[in-house]
Amino acid sequence: MLLRLRLLLASLGGGVLLLLILCLGSQNLNQRTSLNLGFGRSAELPTGFLLGVALVIGVISGGSTTALLLPRASQDPGRE
Repeated sequence: MLLRLRLLLASLGGGVLLLLILCLGSQNLNQRTSLNLGFGRSAELPTGFLLGVALVIGVISGGSTTALLLPRASQDPGRE
């Protein structure tokens, strides 16, 4: 249980830290595009920011999935 919590907090903390660095780094980017979302278009955002947000979402979702799919201590093979 403690390992799951540590992995979950580490992935969330790492994602928030990456998002903070991304927001600071994309302040003065000039090339801006908007995304077609199917039901409308997003605001014009820098291309690097859009890619960075996708990376941050991947880090958070991957870490959370790993933390939630870890086997419990009672299910470890070799422990009986």
